[in-house]
Amino acid sequence: MEILIHGAVSSAIYAMLAVGFTLIFGVARVLNLAHGSFYALGAYGTYVATAILGWPLLPAALMAIALVALFGVVIEKIFIRPLRHSQLGVLMITLAISLVIEQALFLIFGSEYRNVPAFIQSKVAIGGIDIAGQRLLAVAVAVVAIGALYLFIQRTRLGSAILAISQDAEAAKYMGIPSDRIFSLVMAISAALAALAGVLAGPFLSVQPAMHLLPIMKAFAIVIVGGLGSIPGSIVAAMMLGYAETIVAYTISSSWTEIVSVLATLLMLVFRPAGIFGKRAAF
Repeated sequence: MEILIHGAVSSAIYAMLAVGFTLIFGVARVLNLAHGSFYALGAYGTYVATAILGWPLLPAALMAIALVALFGVVIEKIFIRPLRHSQLGVLMITLAISLVIEQALFLIFGSEYRNVPAFIQSKVAIGGIDIAGQRLLAVAVAVVAIGALYLFIQRTRLGSAILAISQDAEAAKYMGIPSDRIFSLVMAISAALAALAGVLAGPFLSVQPAMHLLPIMKAFAIVIVGGLGSIPGSIVAAMMLGYAETIVAYTISSSWTEIVSVLATLLMLVFRPAGIFGKRAAF
């Protein structure tokens, strides 16, 4: 039961990170190495609003997510859009942005770990196991957020425009779809999902300036395993990775968990480079 629940928590956080990461690739065909920084900024934004400004937790979290989404749009317009024709250029500029954000957080907050308050302080007993309510909340919110994103993509006009651009950006542009606006929207959604993951995971994971490194490594491993540009593949791979790491942590040692994602990426690149789902479309 403990492995089942903790595996679900890890899978939920990984899925929110990976879905946003693969969404921007599926639509704009760019790999955003600053994606982990959105996760860090979501956690730090909530910390600032609650611990320094004295805001209640829910408004603080919503404000942090909204500001990170807006920041993602600014990054897309100023830095990524001029270099979108060059994959290497986008990789280098987004890597530089992530390093700048890390150093800015270090200069402002120092290297100390910060505490982000939890929405649910109490524990819940499930099958004789006491589980922090915040962890269960993370699973529930991840399911709702990803489900809402699916409905948005499949049932709305903006979602249809996102699908059209993911399939053929040039043809969609000739059909009158404003591709630049759609790219900005997708970047905002991607950043907001990563920030949401940071807000939910902050209370039970470490919040410090280098916290962006692990999420981007996990997201990259997941999209390689699931298939670049495949959101269903990212969700399946996130569950596989989350449960694999949890099983390794409980049966061997938690210090071995980081090897799981590296090994999964290596094996997938050797035996099936296209990933499990093996397609580039967003859905």
